[in-house]
Amino acid sequence: MFNGRLLTDAGNSSSLYVDVNGGNKPALRKLLGQSDNQYFAVGSGTQYLRWSHGVPTVVAEANLVAGDIVSVQVRAVHGASLAQIEATAAARVSDRGPTRGRAGKPLWLFVGTLNTPAAGGKLTIHVQSGNWLALRKMLGQPLDESFSYGNRTIFILWRSGVPTVISPSQLKVGDRISIRIRAPRWYTLQQAEQVPATHIGDHEPHAPA
Repeated sequence: MFNGRLLTDAGNSSSLYVDVNGGNKPALRKLLGQSDNQYFAVGSGTQYLRWSHGVPTVVAEANLVAGDIVSVQVRAVHGASLAQIEATAAARVSDRGPTRGRAGKPLWLFVGTLNTPAAGGKLTIHVQSGNWLALRKMLGQPLDESFSYGNRTIFILWRSGVPTVISPSQLKVGDRISIRIRAPRWYTLQQAEQVPATHIGDHEPHAPA
């Protein structure tokens, strides 16, 4: 296992470019005398996990962006060279975002029904619920609000309690949507709406009704 920081956006590339700064003993032995910057192969069998608050979520490769802290797990035969290891598609890549540790900004949670298809980094919902911070900022505001999403936003469709990563275009008008944003507590609603959501759930269980 190799730990480090992603140097370029993953996109749909066949390899990840990582500034390696740690790992388990077998990995570190292979890196002796080598550059810190290494390419690791990925493929159709590679699983990508985004970790948040100790909970992993399966994401697409394109959700990994430059600056993210990643762990690359490769299964290779004993005695394989570094080049052979790097040419073997990783079994799993864990992404912990740009920094380690706890989230530094409070959570804004909005729950409602989708008004219009998501497009151009925006989606509009009819807000029906949320957490205390979000609802407090909604006081005196219209119930129909537009929110932002970006490359880091994870879209999850829930079916029978099982999450599946989807694209924004797969959200359907009328679906029950939950939107999670990390933004300073002192932001206005309008400022928070300009911050790309970290997570958007479709029919998410246990979100406030």
